[in-house]
Parts: sequence; C-alpha cells; structure tokens
Amino acid sequence: QMWLVESGGGSVPAGGSLRLSCVASEPHKPSHIVGWFRQAPGMERAFVANIRWSIGSTNYADSAKGRFTISRDEAENTVHLQMDNLRPEDTGVYYCATRSAGSIMDSDRHVYNYWGQGTQVTVST
Repeated sequence: QMWLVESGGGSVPAGGSLRLSCVASEPHKPSHIVGWFRQAPGMERAFVANIRWSIGSTNYADSAKGRFTISRDEAENTVHLQMDNLRPEDTGVYYCATRSAGSIMDSDRHVYNYWGQGTQVTVST
C-alpha cells in the first residue's frame, strides 16, 4: 500500500508564500489523481487542488485559483503545492492524498484511497 509524506508547512504572515511537497513511496500509476486537502480547526477536510498524474491536468478550489499551483515531478514521485498570497483563512493542516482513478472534477475527499500525515500551515494577520 502506498504511503505519502507531506512537508513544507510553516507559519507566515498574510501575503506570504509556502511550497508544500508530497513524496510517494512508489511511482504513481498513470490513472492516479493526487490531491491536496485542508482541514481547518473545527472544519471538515476540504478540497484545495488536484492533478492527474498521466497528463498533468489540474483542478482547483475556487479559493485557490490564481494563488495556488499544483505540479508533479515524476522522477521524484512528488507533487508540490505552491501557495502564494496566503490568507489567514488558508490556515489548517494540509494533507496529500491519492485516488486510483476517476475525474479531477470530483473533489470529494471520500474517493481518495491513500493519505499522508499532514503538514501544518499557519497564516497570521
């Protein structure tokens, strides 16, 4: 079973940037979709962005569009999330997740099969 490890979280002022990384234990299959989710205190885990491994097609939550960029590095089995112009409402634990197949337009966290441990992102006012 695949495991995922996130890194790159931290504490930044509003307007700052962070680059998160998600390393997989094995190469992603062409059908895989890899996503990022945020869980804020007292909130459900929410979709942020995802990417289709085979071709690199992407989908973003409305709140992430224009500010966040998801990308992949096949050689390193890694997905990145570049986060710019961070806002306090971006605060939360960011999780990387993989689903075996499906549509990048499906943002439901319940369809993802493998999850990392999360990395904390804190954006101060």
